[in-house]
Amino acid sequence: MKFAIHNSQFTIIRIWISVLIIFNAVPLIAQTQSNDQEWHRRTHDIPEISVYGARPMKEIGTQQTKLDTTALKENIALSMADVLTFNSSIFVKSFGRATLSTVAFRGTSPSHTQVLWNGMRINNPMLGMTDFSMIPSYFIDDASLLHGTSSVNETGGGLGGAVRLSSKPADANGFGLQYIQGVGSFKTFDEFLRLTWGNAHWQTSTRAVYSSSPNDYKYRNHDKKENIYDEDMNIVSQYYPIERNRSGAYKDLHLLQEVYYNTGKGDRLGLNAWYINSNRELAMLTVDHGSDTEFENRQREQTFRGVLSWDHLRQNWKMGAKAGYIYTWMAYDYKRDLGNGIMAHMTRSRSRINTLYGEANGEYYIGKKWLFTANLSLHQHIVESEDKNIIRQDGNKVIVGYRKGRPELSGSLSAKWRPTDRLGMSVIVREEMFGREWTPIIPAFFIDGVLSEKGNIVAKASVSRNYRFPTLNDLYFLPGGNPDLKKESGWSYDAGLSFAIGKKGVYSLSGSATWFDSYIKDWIIWLPTPKGFFSPDNIKDVHAYGVELKADFDLIFAKEWKLGLNSTFSWTPSINCGEPRTPADQSVGKQLPYIPKLSSNITGRLSWRRWSLLYKWCYYSERFTMSSNDISLTGKLPDYFMSNISLEKVLAFKWADLSLKGTINNLFNEEYLSVLSRPMPGINFEIFIGITPKWGK
Repeated sequence: MKFAIHNSQFTIIRIWISVLIIFNAVPLIAQTQSNDQEWHRRTHDIPEISVYGARPMKEIGTQQTKLDTTALKENIALSMADVLTFNSSIFVKSFGRATLSTVAFRGTSPSHTQVLWNGMRINNPMLGMTDFSMIPSYFIDDASLLHGTSSVNETGGGLGGAVRLSSKPADANGFGLQYIQGVGSFKTFDEFLRLTWGNAHWQTSTRAVYSSSPNDYKYRNHDKKENIYDEDMNIVSQYYPIERNRSGAYKDLHLLQEVYYNTGKGDRLGLNAWYINSNRELAMLTVDHGSDTEFENRQREQTFRGVLSWDHLRQNWKMGAKAGYIYTWMAYDYKRDLGNGIMAHMTRSRSRINTLYGEANGEYYIGKKWLFTANLSLHQHIVESEDKNIIRQDGNKVIVGYRKGRPELSGSLSAKWRPTDRLGMSVIVREEMFGREWTPIIPAFFIDGVLSEKGNIVAKASVSRNYRFPTLNDLYFLPGGNPDLKKESGWSYDAGLSFAIGKKGVYSLSGSATWFDSYIKDWIIWLPTPKGFFSPDNIKDVHAYGVELKADFDLIFAKEWKLGLNSTFSWTPSINCGEPRTPADQSVGKQLPYIPKLSSNITGRLSWRRWSLLYKWCYYSERFTMSSNDISLTGKLPDYFMSNISLEKVLAFKWADLSLKGTINNLFNEEYLSVLSRPMPGINFEIFIGITPKWGK
């Protein structure tokens, strides 16, 4: 089934490209001689060093995972969902290639994970979650995960944690260009372009990503069986058929424009503007027996995100302000053949989301022992959600949905104290308002200390309270919304140890172990009703606890040979501790659905001169698909592991750098499912060719 971007959308794209050209051209025209002062100071490459023991004041006691640039750019075609799968301990739940992918911290749900892009929260206010398959890693320069209590440093509502994503100035000197062409299995094409220009004051960057594929990969369908007959038509054997992923094609376009201006006197102005145009078919399930010509199942999205920022820096204090806007138009169409060749709409859902964002923040240092911070942010959501294809008994169509607006206000004050080089403490007080309802005070306390300078052994602990309000769909979706829902609440506790040892120029070894414990009350879940539709209710009290381990090892074992190993492991029981709803309720005391108890990943990098070999491995234990943990029929998804490998060679010429890279995904052709009845691809391949000219360099 073919599809294309409409003419009106091409007009939008042409206008957008014109704006990009202007943004990059204006600084070129205005270029003048400038002094050596920049945002902080002009940067120079220096040998890498490691500082252990004294953590930055802003990070006292926090449990976070920072993803380095190598992890973000190791496979340019990956989305952030893929990056997090192989480089973090959180669970990534994927509905298939180029489909909805959500993340969940520490046994919680995707809506318990807050996601910020350049400071602005980008969780969908209707669903409460973020689709990480729609975030190209090519657009992200800095990513970090704030686990559990640590998310209170940034925002409320992250009962599991928060994902912080941002972009940075290009640090360009003059004009730069990078173009990469990717070709992969299933007729997949990925194109990446970046244009940069900069001097001592201006930094501009334009990035574009376009991906398309029929996405018709083969898989073994374990939900169907084919019979083998003998000459007398007796069944002598059975087998699982090999099928193709039907109706799963996609075309995704992303454009990111950035402009930064440094006055050279401690002020920086920034603009980040991100446009998304996505047209995706929703693939058939493994249990579907019909033909893909008998229906059409499609999701389209256009999203614009923009952030204006101002930062003012002085020797012992800093202040800043941000303003942003998000517009999202989403359409879901489900059509079926009536039997006469005419496709009739079964569902024609449309939603529009407008979000206005504002933020002010400040930091003040008193010597080297005290840091005080303040933050106030506002997100104003205006949502229209409609199904325009509901038919009454009289045959007339009626629009069913809701139109709601909701302000979300969040403010925090913190005091961080480091009385000695080996001890640090932090107290945060946060208050939030959703609509007209306020949360009680949200407190958080953090402490860390150096137990031993030999081995750089650091202990840390934290405790916090947190709240999450129901989403707009939870409250108002028709049919099924429940306006009487209560907000979820919980207490979280963290404690851990970290260490770091090494010998300069030879090796480095670091690691951490963290124990966490969370109690969440009034957990919201959608359940079927006697009226034939689903409705949410506060039915569960959940106890999520476990252990997270992390280790990093780097070794230079011969001239120009380098080896790097990174690994994470998590054990995450997440147990329903609520009261049974009925005498037949068997969910109490059981693991929550789609949450693995065990997960792990390992990444190995071996480099020599301009060659680089990368191997990635991840593992998820079994997941239950039913709250009762009943494993009969389709009640359980088996555990699986995944292996990817890639080889890259960089060729340096006077006029340009060329890169050649080959990648094999699902190296051992693992047959697996992340979500029930959603097939995943077997072994597949990608080849990338990139060029970075050296004009005048």
